[in-house]
Amino acid sequence: MSTTTTETTEPLGTARSDAPSPATSSPSPSPSPTRGLIRATLSVHRSALWFWGLLVVLVAAGLLWAAGPGYDAAWTAYVKSGCAEADYCTLGEAYTRYDTAVSLGSRVLTLAPLLIGAWAGGSLIGREMESGTAKLAWTQSVTPARWLATTLAVPAAVIVSGTVLLTLLNRLVWWREERLRHALGTRDWFETATFAGHGTVATAYALLGLAVGVLAGLLLRRALPALAVGLAGTGVLAGSLQWNRHLLWPTETLVSRTADRDWTGELVDRGFVTSTGERVSDIACTDDSCGRTDAVGFYADFHPSAHFWPLHLVGTAIALTATALLFWAAFRLLRRRTGGTV
Repeated sequence: MSTTTTETTEPLGTARSDAPSPATSSPSPSPSPTRGLIRATLSVHRSALWFWGLLVVLVAAGLLWAAGPGYDAAWTAYVKSGCAEADYCTLGEAYTRYDTAVSLGSRVLTLAPLLIGAWAGGSLIGREMESGTAKLAWTQSVTPARWLATTLAVPAAVIVSGTVLLTLLNRLVWWREERLRHALGTRDWFETATFAGHGTVATAYALLGLAVGVLAGLLLRRALPALAVGLAGTGVLAGSLQWNRHLLWPTETLVSRTADRDWTGELVDRGFVTSTGERVSDIACTDDSCGRTDAVGFYADFHPSAHFWPLHLVGTAIALTATALLFWAAFRLLRRRTGGTV
């Protein structure tokens, strides 16, 4: 008896069901254009970022030193000098080094908006427009609006972080040196550099400089003219806000029968009051006569120290509003120049 074996054959080229299927290779994701633009911005403006970072680090180190051993040495020099009992005295090198570090910390924040405006106009935007690098980026999956937004976001983040850090350190030194400041009668809160370096307007002015420079670069499309306009425009706008700072908040008025008015703060106006109730402004009026026989009282308009933060917050709001309008104008201008491309 024979056994018949049936053998099943499969067509050639047919894969068995239990055979492993060949691996399917998935395409690698393409790099994000925005991320590439950020890297390109950091690479092109590496020297400027290094300069800003080094400046912030050096000034911050000086302020930290001033808040600690620098102040201790300055106070010791004051105690040993006998300045509390003498009309004239010298504090020595310890106080000079301390005063230099503190002054530098506030003056850097005062000058930073001018440097930022010049750099933004000449290098950040003006040079890119003049060399055609911006147009090249627009042809590589990056719209003009995204190019401008990314170009602004990187320096804005660096600027804000640096100015906020230095402002906080200035506030630390201000709190630490209160006893020495009152003893010597130095660094009033309303002085230009002191006021700007101890509150929110330092960051607002820095962003205002960035906006002025960017708009200048888009308008002129040449590096050197945009640099000059960015520098001058920032100086005019920030200087106007600073010059008219006393108008940002209502002043307090002190009226007395003698010219010896007991007021403390930033003097805005002073003079005398006539018998008819008229106020006559006379900043030079320091005695009881003031050259007028009809003076029956004397007045002084001033900002006390309690107005520090109201003046800062109103000034910051105005500066940020101007910054937003300038950025809006820059995007509108770019949209018109590129034929409405978004």
